[in-house]
Amino acid sequence: MSISRLLIIFGLSLVALGLLWPVISKIGLGRLPGDIVIERDNFRVYIPLATSLLVSVILSLILWLANR
Repeated sequence: MSISRLLIIFGLSLVALGLLWPVISKIGLGRLPGDIVIERDNFRVYIPLATSLLVSVILSLILWLANR
C-alpha cells in the first residue's frame, strides 16, 4: 500500500470519527471500566487505558482488512 493511500484512509477515518463523536460519547467510549480518573481539589488526570486498547484493536482490524 502506498503512503498516499494510507494518508487518505487516515484522513477519512479522522473525518468519520469527528462526525460520529456525539454518537460515540453517548455509547460511553472514553468512560470504560479500566480507564483511570484521578480527581483532586485543583486538577484532574484521566488515563484512558481500556479505551486505548479497544481503539487499538479496532484500528488494527481495519488496517488488516484494508491491507488484505
